[in-house]
Amino acid sequence: MVTEPARGPLTAEGVRTALEAAASADEQAKIRRRMSDERTEVIGVRMGTVFDIAKSNERMPLSEVDRLLDTDAYEMRMVAVSILDFQARAKNPDRAALYELWMRRQDRIDTWDFIDRAAPRVLGGYLLDRPRDVLFDLARSGDWLQRRTAITAAFWIIRSGDLDDPLALCELLAADPEHLVQTNVGVALREIGRVDRGRLEAFLDRRGADLSAPARRTAITALA
Repeated sequence: MVTEPARGPLTAEGVRTALEAAASADEQAKIRRRMSDERTEVIGVRMGTVFDIAKSNERMPLSEVDRLLDTDAYEMRMVAVSILDFQARAKNPDRAALYELWMRRQDRIDTWDFIDRAAPRVLGGYLLDRPRDVLFDLARSGDWLQRRTAITAAFWIIRSGDLDDPLALCELLAADPEHLVQTNVGVALREIGRVDRGRLEAFLDRRGADLSAPARRTAITALA
């Protein structure tokens, strides 16, 4: 468990101190092996501890979260997106501020697990009762990270029972060449099928052949 003091300022420097206190060389080596960019700094902290540190800092001002995103350390940025997620779950969150910070700092949200950690609630939650044009812009991006962001944000919209835009995003991304986009298209389709089996079946009849095999397998689990 994290022993970070409950009182005192919630700062990026405090997070760094807590992470370094929990680091190990073995964990650093494990995380380093799955980093795609060798320039990314790895402190070496297991994910459960990273999430505990984020939870203990969940009330951190967004200006300090922004500073976390500025760092090159993988765990610092995972704490940042986790804090955004925790704040989005809170009662009466400032969804606009969370959304705006994410959109402004997309350049720092540059791994698939950062996206999966917080995009559903931070982006999808904000867009529940708003136009979703931004998701279609992201889905048309040449950057696969932005395309994965678009379909991942749609998870929260699907959860609300609103399927039209998520299905349209799946249409755009059905033949996406990037595996890490296809995997979350499959997840989105599975969740759509759990809400409306008929709409999933119709989509698979129309576009199923365009999906990657893993995406198709994931989608059809909703029909079992």
